[in-house]
Amino acid sequence: MSRRFGWPVWAWGLWDWGSAAFNAVITTFVFSVYITSDSFGPEADTSLGWALAGAGVLVAVLAPVSGQRADRSGRPGRWLGLNTLVVVVLSAALFLVEPREDLLWLGLLLLAAGNVFFELASVNYNALLHRVSTPATVGRVSGLGWGLGYLGGIVLLLVVYLGLISPEVGLFGVTDADGLDVRVTMLFCAGWTLVFSLPVLLTLRDAPQQAPGRAPRVGVVESYRRLFASVRELWREDPRLVRFLGASAVFRDGLAGVFTFGGVLAAGTFGFSDGDVIVFGIAANVVAGVSTIAAGWLDDRLGPKRVIVGSLVALVVSGTAVFVLHDGGRGVFWGFGLLLSAFVGPAQSASRTFLARIIPAGREGQVFGLYATTGRAVSFLAPAAFSLSILAGAALTGAARTDDAQYFGVLGVVAVLLLGLLLMLPVHAGPVAEERTSPAPG
Repeated sequence: MSRRFGWPVWAWGLWDWGSAAFNAVITTFVFSVYITSDSFGPEADTSLGWALAGAGVLVAVLAPVSGQRADRSGRPGRWLGLNTLVVVVLSAALFLVEPREDLLWLGLLLLAAGNVFFELASVNYNALLHRVSTPATVGRVSGLGWGLGYLGGIVLLLVVYLGLISPEVGLFGVTDADGLDVRVTMLFCAGWTLVFSLPVLLTLRDAPQQAPGRAPRVGVVESYRRLFASVRELWREDPRLVRFLGASAVFRDGLAGVFTFGGVLAAGTFGFSDGDVIVFGIAANVVAGVSTIAAGWLDDRLGPKRVIVGSLVALVVSGTAVFVLHDGGRGVFWGFGLLLSAFVGPAQSASRTFLARIIPAGREGQVFGLYATTGRAVSFLAPAAFSLSILAGAALTGAARTDDAQYFGVLGVVAVLLLGLLLMLPVHAGPVAEERTSPAPG
């Protein structure tokens, strides 16, 4: 399948490979586990949920401005580069977060800010999908990108685990004293993101802009006026698109919650060590990468809705099993955790291709900005549901500390996934979009 893809497709997909540094290492399996350890106090896990919920609100405010500005300027590559550079700087700044309770909120604020700029970069990155695909290949190209992201996570987690986390004395003489192994990992992640972002920035260059054709820059208020006008126009043109944006906003937040809190649960509820979490992360990324690339083939043949619905059903069942069987120990988490991993990527990729197939030509940045906006408008759901479920569980069980009831957080994430599934079921899949007039390169 992928042998037919040319360099532009691979250059585009390598940004996903590079994004593994932030998604897999920082947000999921290393820094989030580190920042919720006992060194940062007993309320660190719930504080993580609130910090990420706040980041979601900021993205909801900023994404429509970012998407519309990229469309008007005709320079999505420029904005992708700028936002990615900020992610690199914030990733490196996490080196400053030593394992002290008074530094908890420094770490959480840097992590939240990184999430904001990462999501803004993703708006511009997704808007470039139409340049490297056609309606006949968009499922496979999107699946390749997501798959490369997971496979990149495998390579990076192996390097981090074998070179820095596992040895008593790692590369460059690094030890775990003062969290130095994790903090140096953050510097490595910054470099990884930078290096693998360069191919797409150098390959898919923005077209030169002619002065008479440039649209004037508008402010935030005008951007939102245009946003609401765009929603009304999209509703008149294709109500399915607007319904999908609403449904996907909910289930995508649940999908993000699976990986965001997976490592936290592995360490806090199932007793995984830092090294164990990374080993599980490697296995999870192998499963997710293979399943996502394979699901791209199903997407092109069966349609993205079937992939999304089937994946969400499997996620709800598997997540519920993790909660019900949590006393079963590590084997439960390994089995059902890997099953969860197998279905997150396919749902994420199929969601992107569902939208890419029906976006009106020339409005990719705007609609993907709206995609990010609707997703982040409710992105407080999974983090808040996670934190609230833990608080409710502590009250129900009489736990002295909230982290003793951490496993109740699984129910919060499952509830968000179930709601997204119910909203997605009535969304009409419709016919595949017609071929764009400009063929994709590669």
